[in-house]
Amino acid sequence: MIRSIIRVRNNQSLSIIQGLPQPANDKDVVWLEINAPTAEETADLGRRFGIDTGPQNSSVTDDGTFMYMRSKLLALGADAIPGFGDVTFVLGEQVVAILCGDSDFHPFEFALQRMNRKPDHVKSAKAVLRLLLQVANDSADAVIDRIADELERSAEEISEISDGYNAVGKELGVPDLIGTMQDLNEKEELISRCLEAQLSLARTVRYLNSEIDNVTEAELQVLTTELAEDVAGVKEHAYFEHEKVRYLQNAVTNILNIKQNQIVKVFTIITAVFLPPTLVGTFYGMNFAVMPELSWKHGFIYSMILTLTAALLPLLYIKSKGWLR
Repeated sequence: MIRSIIRVRNNQSLSIIQGLPQPANDKDVVWLEINAPTAEETADLGRRFGIDTGPQNSSVTDDGTFMYMRSKLLALGADAIPGFGDVTFVLGEQVVAILCGDSDFHPFEFALQRMNRKPDHVKSAKAVLRLLLQVANDSADAVIDRIADELERSAEEISEISDGYNAVGKELGVPDLIGTMQDLNEKEELISRCLEAQLSLARTVRYLNSEIDNVTEAELQVLTTELAEDVAGVKEHAYFEHEKVRYLQNAVTNILNIKQNQIVKVFTIITAVFLPPTLVGTFYGMNFAVMPELSWKHGFIYSMILTLTAALLPLLYIKSKGWLR
């Protein structure tokens, strides 16, 4: 599938058309979005624009006409779920193309509005590519912000589980911790992919910056330098959230160990309290011919008091040591 963004001559604004334009309008194309092209579309792109849609062997390739720069991008989909895609930025003298093998990955849905709002920033193919990279960086920032908000909620859940009860008074335990740990593991994987995408995006910005003439394109170079700083800032944000995930994972692991130790402690205390009465009951369960307590008038009461005392003494000792806390 191909979408062409062409420059309208009367007011110099940009508009989208599905597929390729008429051959007479090829010179008006400033940006091509190419997702999983068919064999016919691939042939047309090669014949009319000289774009090679095949896989590239390295992260950056220059065939003399176009520079191909592979990158990984992330963006929030229509369902607000982060999506990742492998794309190749194709930079030429007059046109920019975005190659992607996924027909459903469209990270530049809102780029056209920004281009029409700032037409002075898209006067050349390099300027168009810079703006597209800016949009990609803003999308990554939005994804990481969303992850940060979810981590805040996870931190609150961990605090509630640590206290033992949630806001409505429901008791929370080990199963809730396991669910929270699984959720944190998923977030760690997601942030790791965000970091990978930002590193890839930073490399692409660096390639673009090397193509800009600092004399004739001084303004564009300033904007590209600012973009490089923005990409680095988003990457640092991702690093921070990654460290926060690791901290929360350690917190959950420590709380899980404490709760499991508490469970073991409860069973240990129960065993310590009921073991002496069990020993007393074992003595009186023996079948000896002579057992004086059987002939006593208050023998039954005596055995009950002895059993209760055997249970209370370990409990009082445990409480004096503070092991019930």
